[in-house]
Amino acid sequence: MAEETQTRIASLVTDNDVVLFMKGTPLFPQCGFSSRAVAILDHCGIAYESVDVLQDMEIRQGIKTYSDWPTIPQLYVKGEFLGGSDIMMEMFEAGELQQMLDEQGVAKAES
Repeated sequence: MAEETQTRIASLVTDNDVVLFMKGTPLFPQCGFSSRAVAILDHCGIAYESVDVLQDMEIRQGIKTYSDWPTIPQLYVKGEFLGGSDIMMEMFEAGELQQMLDEQGVAKAES
């Protein structure tokens, strides 16, 4: 079962340019950190996939193993784990997040 979950996570991470594993959804985040992560990504104006870990306990536990990171939200860009909302905030405030998203050629959100 755990191996199947890791395979599901791996395909989510590799099939989407940007994936945010979060509590809740972008419209209804269920924790402050997830809310902040969504606000940062929305401000960057990029398209991203979100996964609500509250809807899937296997993913909720499995993502922590996959990334070897204990907390949620978790952001992946082009298959690479970036970090949680604190790291996202630091990168965003330093201008590094937008620069990296541009350099990676991440698609803009449809407006």
